Amino acid sequence: MLIMDAHCDTLIDIAAGRRRLAECGKGGHIDLPRMLDGGMAAQVFAIYVAPEYLPGAGARQALRLVDTFYREIEENSGSLALAAKAGDVGRARAEGKIAAFLSIEGGEALDGSIELLRVFYRLGVRLMTLTWSRRNELGDGAYEEGTCGGLTQFGVEVVREMDKLGMVVDVSHLSQATFWSVMQVSTKPLIASHSSARALCEHGRNLSDEQARAIADKGGAIGVTFVGPFLGEGRQSVQGVVDHIDHFAGIVGTDHIGLGSDFDGVPDSALPEGLPDVSHMPVLIDELVRRGYSDAAVRGIMGENLLRVVESVIG
Repeated sequence: MLIMDAHCDTLIDIAAGRRRLAECGKGGHIDLPRMLDGGMAAQVFAIYVAPEYLPGAGARQALRLVDTFYREIEENSGSLALAAKAGDVGRARAEGKIAAFLSIEGGEALDGSIELLRVFYRLGVRLMTLTWSRRNELGDGAYEEGTCGGLTQFGVEVVREMDKLGMVVDVSHLSQATFWSVMQVSTKPLIASHSSARALCEHGRNLSDEQARAIADKGGAIGVTFVGPFLGEGRQSVQGVVDHIDHFAGIVGTDHIGLGSDFDGVPDSALPEGLPDVSHMPVLIDELVRRGYSDAAVRGIMGENLLRVVESVIG
């Protein structure tokens, strides 16, 4: 089973010196021993620039996290491999390694420069969430709904350049207006790396059925997140996560659903019962099988759908 997670924030802890990826028992939700226990094949590691670095130091902090990412790969070369293309996942698995993709969570890391987007691409970044809920130079985030503002002119330029370079556009964290602007501008399949269904939980970070259909119509995928407040009351459990998968499956089919844990981006208390860390990922397989999903559907949801999007955009 190819298990792939579209989003984690583990690099923040490592860069802060709180732990290393090879260490188990130092806290957090992801480390190499637990990833191996959980049968992970591929993990997307996000670069998140916290507000204290803004404005003016977004790119510098992002580069610091890029360096953190590469140091971890170098120090764990026997079990972790850089992934810049979809085919790197298969090569890593053949060598008994986990494939590590690099993403940016929030276009603040660009400091308003399209040139920096190209530099980050050359440094291995292959996905980017355009905003982190707040407004930035690219457009409005999910918590800026009141302005009804979509992509800025710079945001349009960034999305077009991402399509040209072969970077996956990530629409999690966007306002409704920015989401629909992206749908008009981007010509490639895209993802919502860590979002759930608004029909089940009315939260500004979740996707409406109309948004889910738009992602599917572009050939993209939705990474259902494990964050309790996005799952809704009474659904903060493995069963609750699969409730959201069920809902999206009924709207867009199983070919457009993946996983986006948001591990290490939320406190322990925000994670659902039964999914305290990455080592427990296989419990989702058990629940999907219990609900009657076919083998092909389970394989798709657990990772193959996300990898298909990566392959169609990146190669």
